[in-house]
Amino acid sequence: MMPAHVRREDHSIFSSRRPSFLSRALPATSIIALLFLGAVLIGVARPARADETCNSPYMANLIKGQEEFVYVWTLGVKGMGDGSDKLVTIDVNPASKRYGKIIATLSVGGRGEAHHMGFSDDRRFLWAGSLDTNKISVFDIGSNPAKPKLIKTISNLASQTGYAGPHTFYALPGRMLIGALSNTKDHGGVTGMALYSNKGDYIQKYDMPTANGGDGYGYDIGINPSKNALLTSSFAGWNNYMMDLGKLVKDPEAMKHFGNTMVMWNLKSMQPEKVFAVPGAPLEIRWSLKQGDDWAITATALTSKLWLVKKDAKGEWQAKDVATIGDPAKIPLPVDISIAADGKGLWVNTFMDGMIHYFDLTNPEAPKETYSAHTGSQVNMVSQSWDGKRVYISSSLLGNWDKKGDDDQQFVKLFSWDGKELKEQWTVDFYKAKLGRAHHMKFGAKTQQTAYGPATDSANLAAYR
Repeated sequence: MMPAHVRREDHSIFSSRRPSFLSRALPATSIIALLFLGAVLIGVARPARADETCNSPYMANLIKGQEEFVYVWTLGVKGMGDGSDKLVTIDVNPASKRYGKIIATLSVGGRGEAHHMGFSDDRRFLWAGSLDTNKISVFDIGSNPAKPKLIKTISNLASQTGYAGPHTFYALPGRMLIGALSNTKDHGGVTGMALYSNKGDYIQKYDMPTANGGDGYGYDIGINPSKNALLTSSFAGWNNYMMDLGKLVKDPEAMKHFGNTMVMWNLKSMQPEKVFAVPGAPLEIRWSLKQGDDWAITATALTSKLWLVKKDAKGEWQAKDVATIGDPAKIPLPVDISIAADGKGLWVNTFMDGMIHYFDLTNPEAPKETYSAHTGSQVNMVSQSWDGKRVYISSSLLGNWDKKGDDDQQFVKLFSWDGKELKEQWTVDFYKAKLGRAHHMKFGAKTQQTAYGPATDSANLAAYR
């Protein structure tokens, strides 16, 4: 087993699962019991829902039926509107008179390279990171899902951990696990994960391994509780992701500084157990949600490959290249991916050519591309509904990586999917609305508002003050 490169403290990553932020640490026996409960829950087939397929398995209060709102974490653009990063809310309920329209915007003040978001385990709060300033904005979306409120700004990630670039926000019971991209020492890619309580208190950090093949880089987090497995991927540090893309690709030294590994961690002990060599910056991690499946898939940005992480005949985790995305010679730059709820299909966006690709995953060891379409001059994030009938696409990758001139389109688009063809339903032009660059999307619904009731709302909000 790989030696741990983790700072140990007397804190567990798990606490009691309560619909509030007043959670307490559990003794070891209760932690183990909770882990096994999580394993049981992840193995039970879920009923048809319209929620996203990339949420943490520990997240409760899932949307049932049609999503009603899409929250968009948006990069501010100097001289456009107020110039600030903001959370934009779009009404996506077909029965609404405001269908496909912006219904709320909430600026956080200043530009910090708004990037990714993640729900708390009770799905009432949305944590959103800024890759440049290291700030984390926490929004209340439970009290009034149609009009989020900014209730807290967490500014101590860098000072507490030495990490920079808060990227992934992954809900745990009573906790938020944050995957970072960089560090404050040299702004390179060596980084780690930070654990916070749901009320925003720092608890512990976990350095990415730099021995036994580890490069120390980080990006996404994906957990399969039934396999006691936490999987991480790798990208690049601040020096690269804040550099102009045209300049970056012409800098041979800078191009050496991208992640080429994935790491399998023991979820219970939070110790890294195995490093996989996955060249070319493996990005988003998607575990199959199908009952009984034990595999995850990712896409590599620089080498345009799909990689499968799965146990072999001996029960050992392995990673292998299983498919090619587009023409790697043209560097299509695969970015976000979205897996079908039954584990049988995968959407892949490629940024440079504005294409979306659909892969049949019936045999995950030999994915087959069965459909592709051009959806914009540049495309990044993709989110599909649980039933697979609706596919949302946004445009922005990074402020200094987005295209220039007429190709710098900034939008959120909704497509319907009938299993054969994508059909555009509407487009929200973020530049026309003077909002900025549309990046990460998360779903919302009014059902969140009534799940726990006003008393719990008051308790949750009070914990932040």
